[in-house]
Amino acid sequence: MGDLRIVAGRWGRRRLKAPPGRRVRPTSERAREAWLNRLAADLPGATVLDLFAGSGALGLEALSRGARHVTLVEISRRALRSLRDNVEALDAAAEVTIVSADVFRFLEGVAPEAFDIALADPPYSEGLASRLVSRYVRNPFARLLSVEHELGEDLEAVPGAELRRYGDTAITFIRAADLKEESENG
Repeated sequence: MGDLRIVAGRWGRRRLKAPPGRRVRPTSERAREAWLNRLAADLPGATVLDLFAGSGALGLEALSRGARHVTLVEISRRALRSLRDNVEALDAAAEVTIVSADVFRFLEGVAPEAFDIALADPPYSEGLASRLVSRYVRNPFARLLSVEHELGEDLEAVPGAELRRYGDTAITFIRAADLKEESENG
């Protein structure tokens, strides 16, 4: 698949290894830059959860831009190898927790708002983004969830959700506070 790079922050322009395989679809650099720019005010000192982490590029980009700690959740052995290599190359092990698990099983044990920010880039065409948003509505495991998905994928309607488009890719942002407000008013 080739290499990708961190866009900004203390590791800006550093190269990362992408996992091999056809199922791997790293977020484009342009979309990742816009995504993390959108979260810039929330990142300093944040605890970040990167679901479907792949190479770890999203979580490591968040760390590069000031997050305090990132937890990377990935199940693929190939991806885990690349992810571990990337963490080692950046000498970031003290700021990273790597979890080898199915995302939905991992989330079963996560308390509400256990993380400040959750980033998710699930494989397309499997309904995983929709499933993740539904899980988040039932248990908002972070103060803010941002999930990449195909533009046409139907996600549960969530009050206050914000959708950003990048070609045929979309990123939806949902805040736990909006869910609380809706349940109090509904």
